[in-house]
Formats: sequence, C-alpha cells, structure tokens
Amino acid sequence: MRPQTPVPERASHRSRLAAAVTALTLRPLTALIPADRRGVRLARRLVAANLAVLGPGARGSRVVHVDRSTRRGPSVRGEWVRGPGAHRDDAVVLYLHGSAYTICSARTHRGMTTRLSRDTGLPVFACDYRLAPTHRFPAAADDVRAAYEWLVAEGHDPARIVIAGDSAGGHLGVDLTLQLLQEGAPPPAALVFFSPLIDTTFTLAATRESVRPDPMISAERARRLLDLYFDGETRSADRMVLSFEGVTRFPPTLVQAGGREMLVADAEELSRSLSGRGARCELEIWPGQMHVFQALHRIVPEADRAMARAAEFVTSELEASSRRADVRLVEHA
Repeated sequence: MRPQTPVPERASHRSRLAAAVTALTLRPLTALIPADRRGVRLARRLVAANLAVLGPGARGSRVVHVDRSTRRGPSVRGEWVRGPGAHRDDAVVLYLHGSAYTICSARTHRGMTTRLSRDTGLPVFACDYRLAPTHRFPAAADDVRAAYEWLVAEGHDPARIVIAGDSAGGHLGVDLTLQLLQEGAPPPAALVFFSPLIDTTFTLAATRESVRPDPMISAERARRLLDLYFDGETRSADRMVLSFEGVTRFPPTLVQAGGREMLVADAEELSRSLSGRGARCELEIWPGQMHVFQALHRIVPEADRAMARAAEFVTSELEASSRRADVRLVEHA
C-alpha cells in the first residue's frame, strides 16, 4: 500500500517566499563567486553554513565515520547514519550527495540522510567521494563504485541495497547502475533521486531556464562548476553521457524534482528514458519548489512530506523484493 502522503497541488506560502528570497540573494551571489579553487572554498563554507541552519540533521541520530582511503585509486570514505528510531538491519541505503562534484559532503547532507534513515528505519551509508578540482573525472564515479562493492563485500545483498542521491549524486547513481547492468552484475533493489543531474552539458537546463529562471543558479554558472571536474574531458566522454540503449532490468526508480528548478527538465528526461525502455519510473514534480528542496526542511514545509514519500517508496520496493525472493525459493524448492 503506497503512497499515503500526497503530492500537493500547489506550493505553500512559505516555500514560495523561500524561492523568492533565494532568487534575490543566493542567485546574485553565485554569479559573483569565481569558478576556481578560491571560489570553491568560499562556496563550500557558504553551503555548509546554510544547510546547517536550514536543513540540520535529525536530533538523536547516530553517525559512525568510515575511512578506508588508499594512496591511489578509488577509496571508500563516508559515514554510517542512523536516524532516531532506525533499528532495521535487513537492508541499507547508499546515499550519494550532489553539488556539481565540487562542494558538498556526507556531513553537509546529514539533514537528508538522517531523515531518510529515520523515515525508512534503515541505516544509510553516505559516500564521501573525492571532489573537484583536486580530483578530476572519473574519480567521483570510481569512489561510488568502490562504496557499492564494499557494501556487497560486507555481506549486503544487492537486492537489499537502495541507492539514493541528489543533483550530481543522481548522475552518479544512474551511472553506477548502468555499469552493473552492462557487466551482468546484480543491480540495486531500487533508486531514489532528488533533482537528479542527467544532462551534463546543461542544454536541457538552459532550455528550461529560458522559460523561467532557476532561483538558485544559472545553467551557465552550473556548467562552469562542472568544468572543474571534467578538466578537459568532453561531456561526450563514456559514463558522462548516460546511454540506456539495450538496457533491461533497470531497477524501479522514484524521481522527485521542484517545479521552479531548471533540472526539472533532467528529471523529465530520465523518466522518459526509463519508461521508454520498459522500466518503472515514478516522476513527481512538486509545484513551486527549488532544487533539492527536500534538504531545506526548516523553511520548506513540503520537504518532510517529500522525504516521507521517498521513504514509502523505499519500504514498498524492499517488500516487493522480499516477495520476489520468496517466490524464487519456492520455485527452487
């Protein structure tokens, strides 16, 4: 039985006010911050401070740091998160944070991960992949693959792993799933994406922006941030252009996006790509909402409602996965 939490037909007054204030303050500020190492350091402090105030972690959560760094190559770093009351151990969530491969971390996203853990009852492993400009393409994707393989090696059945992520984390999650499917490896049970980045050229976003500007940042500005990760690699490079040709058995996917953001076009494109190849993709466009509005639960009333729907999806898909496993056991008995 899902879902119980409805998507509202219109944005709340508070969320509309938040978007208006953001358009008058944050968007002009992002235009002034240089897209270089100094600008990235400033942006990291700014975003961390804002998320700490507007989207703090759930009280009573437990965090355990993991650092299995290597001198070279992919590493497993991040943190295990358990929200208040999260006591299940039958499945896990691998969370991939966003922010253009350059800015955020597992720590900045505790507001997301602790609430997702609280609402699902599951432990969440938030991956701290390497960031640009120090680490270039494909460092982030390689670290995400390493984190997934580490979870499997630790005894977690892929059929009991859910991948979730926001913005660039959405791109990383789709990339990882496509890799697994192309190699014939077991994919995760389900995927949940908040405002996923799909088109790294930002062509879709720019087209959307021409209709209505994004309150947070321009498409051109976001594209320049991604330049710090690519470092000369073209956006036509393998694994950056997400190809679904010949892909079957793509896991059930939930995509949430805000109606005011430019990446709503990316969310729609992902939904079309998956649905066109027979995969099940549930697309939710929340009226009047900004990019990754789920992170701003102190000022956006819809944030917790959206997270509750995501948790309902995760719980439902894991139950369905268990039923399929039971059927297979009976058939082989």
